[in-house]
Amino acid sequence: MFLGEYQHSLDAKGRIIIPAKFREELGVKFIATKGLDNCIFLYPLEKWRTVEDKLRALPFTRSDVRSFARFFLSGASELDMDKQGRIVLPPNLRDYAAISKDLIVIGVGSRVEIWATDSWSQYNRVAESSYEEIAENLVGLGI
Repeated sequence: MFLGEYQHSLDAKGRIIIPAKFREELGVKFIATKGLDNCIFLYPLEKWRTVEDKLRALPFTRSDVRSFARFFLSGASELDMDKQGRIVLPPNLRDYAAISKDLIVIGVGSRVEIWATDSWSQYNRVAESSYEEIAENLVGLGI
């Protein structure tokens, strides 16, 4: 399970360091794609296959399913981690998440998210102000 929040920076070659605590579970090869809320999602290959299977099971005759699949899958790339734990973030994903230098890498259970530091700070301010209300709304979902 991926947990925690880590501050990092993009280097001149577009690389970031994956936190050591995430490396083994993520694997040497994994999938990066456009996430929700303008961040980047990273999935271990096994988890990615599960996500793909769920997408494949949705009715492609629905326009919202087609739109989501196009957005989510067209932005996906298989990435390789080097021996130092670095990856190159593809330019299309850096642009999507507005990452130019400083970033935050967070663990969100089954996936890793990469955020531009400013975007993460803004998201946190909004989420913190309604954290208790969100928690109350999740009670019906078994949380």
